[in-house]
Amino acid sequence: MLLSMTGYGRSTRQFREKMITVDIKSLNSKFMDLRIRSPQNYRTKESEVRKVITDVLSRGKIELNIDIKSDNGADVQTINKRLFRNYYQDIKVLQQELDFESEDVLQAILRIPNVISLEEGDVDEEEWSALRATLNAAIEEFNKFRLREGQAMEKDLIDQIHDIESLLNQVDPLEKSRIDKIKVRLNRQLEEHLSNEKIDRNRFEQEVIYYLEKIDITEEKVRLAQHCKYFLEILQKQNVQKGKKLAFISQEMGREINTLGAKAYSSELQKLVVTMKDNLEKIKEQLANAC
Repeated sequence: MLLSMTGYGRSTRQFREKMITVDIKSLNSKFMDLRIRSPQNYRTKESEVRKVITDVLSRGKIELNIDIKSDNGADVQTINKRLFRNYYQDIKVLQQELDFESEDVLQAILRIPNVISLEEGDVDEEEWSALRATLNAAIEEFNKFRLREGQAMEKDLIDQIHDIESLLNQVDPLEKSRIDKIKVRLNRQLEEHLSNEKIDRNRFEQEVIYYLEKIDITEEKVRLAQHCKYFLEILQKQNVQKGKKLAFISQEMGREINTLGAKAYSSELQKLVVTMKDNLEKIKEQLANAC
């Protein structure tokens, strides 16, 4: 089971005269980057909210939004009574001094910044319990989304690994012809520069054997096959936090594929290596979004 780092979840819950809404979304990132937006009076619970998220997620660029609305759909607001009284008293004093009348004093005061503000005050345990339940429900939806994405990603990764294994199986039939071509090329180059009577055939065969050992790809084929097998084993495990481990295995696969290409000396083998690299790049792109 594989989980995607990209996900979205939302949950709403009625609490008294309020509607609590929690949205959580994430994008891929190498590290944990959590940003929380919440009403002012929920800031005291931010550390607890953060812990709930970090217990579920290990990395990703995560945005959590907590929104509180009244039943009529408006933000839950309150009047700063002390500030309202101060403005009202000052205006009354000015009315008497300047002898002017105003019929819209109340409306004018309400339009002054900070007279009406979002609800503040400590969150009681019942409200926190409601928020926690809403947050957990949003996380559950969020994880369902990530699981669906992860299942599609897992299928694609398996297909790419099988393609690499299939390409690797095509290397063996090319081995004999590759060696024969190398021998022929070396012999032709030697004859072009030296006459036949000056060639020590025994020494030539020794040099050819030494050269062929240098470009032997048996170990690379074995290691690449082992890496592919191990990749699939890790992918099938039930734990979900395996994106980094799979990325490490893919790096090792890349080393073996690159060495195969460096030792190829065969256009047919090079074509197989190029296709393997293409498959590996697709694997790396997918793993960049895996937990």
